[in-house]
Amino acid sequence: MEKEPGRDSLPPLSLPVCVSGHSSLFAPHTHCLMSGSSKVGFCLSDKKRRRINLQAFADFCAGHGVEVVEIDLTQPMGPQGPFDVIVHKLSDVIVEAEHDSQSQQLLANFQSFVSDNPSTVLLDPLPAMTRLLDRFASYRIMSELHNSLRDWRVCSPSYLEIQSADDLSSVQQAVTTLSFPLICKTRVAHGSLSHEMCLIFSGGGLADVRAPCVLQSFVNHGAVLHKVFVVGEKHFCVERPSLKNFPPGPCDRSTIFFNSHHVSKPESNSALTALDEQTPLLPPPSSEAVAALVKELRLQLGMALFGVDIIINTHTHTLTVIDINIFPGYEGVPQFFSALLSHIQSVLGKQPAVSPDEKLTSGASSAAAEDQ
Repeated sequence: MEKEPGRDSLPPLSLPVCVSGHSSLFAPHTHCLMSGSSKVGFCLSDKKRRRINLQAFADFCAGHGVEVVEIDLTQPMGPQGPFDVIVHKLSDVIVEAEHDSQSQQLLANFQSFVSDNPSTVLLDPLPAMTRLLDRFASYRIMSELHNSLRDWRVCSPSYLEIQSADDLSSVQQAVTTLSFPLICKTRVAHGSLSHEMCLIFSGGGLADVRAPCVLQSFVNHGAVLHKVFVVGEKHFCVERPSLKNFPPGPCDRSTIFFNSHHVSKPESNSALTALDEQTPLLPPPSSEAVAALVKELRLQLGMALFGVDIIINTHTHTLTVIDINIFPGYEGVPQFFSALLSHIQSVLGKQPAVSPDEKLTSGASSAAAEDQ
């Protein structure tokens, strides 16, 4: 039940997807066909394709000698290639593959193609992505950051792993290693249910826990969340609303159930994010500390496209990592298109043709707004 940072193996976790009706992974679309260009295949759900505005990105790539093709997983991948790079987010398929035969076959076909084409660069590796779908695994990585980044005063909150309902009987004793309030999150870090969370204020509220899940000590942070979006060597920090401060320690208050999307999206307007006027503003995270964190996580994860949720502890001003996300939406990052294209070109061994200041504001940030 308790965290075991040194443990290498994890119980099996369900895997991969295909969003609404799998349509996003099935309907083939080819963009920017250009003779002699590099060919990049994208394997995304309908929702993800809209969120990053893949059509606009494909048009953007056309001017830089890169052909973008949407991969149809229901068809043999060989004739759709060859691909120099494949960019994917197969989270739905990975999660569904544990109990759905169609998803199992889709995933097997994809893995077979990747194995048969070792020269194709995969963004990102499936094992790394699968690991981040499991909060037990990602929180173990987070829990070690205070050692590797000690000089930067980076840490993560204390937490417990609740494997099954059988563990709940002993939670009362184990929870003494944490501090109330507690935030409860699902084990699987994907899908709509992964955003359903609750705040527990006392031992009595532990009856509301639904395993498997993680219990994490809640850290007051002035209702400000800093989302760090990573694209290869580049990263971008965007400020978002977050949960307000709560008195530390157990109290006689009912469990608060909430959806993190409703709290921390750019347009969120929730009573849970409202601070008292007397609450002092916290300093932003150190850019040097964030850069050190991103460098360390890139090394630990072996990934290029991910997000990190960080907060600043109101009491200690410590940079605190509370979650890691696979291929996020990059909302609020107008440089996303140029950063992604530059990274694709870098893994292809080409000199980036996109200037650092080049932006396409009709890209990820505006497309994401329509999907919120």
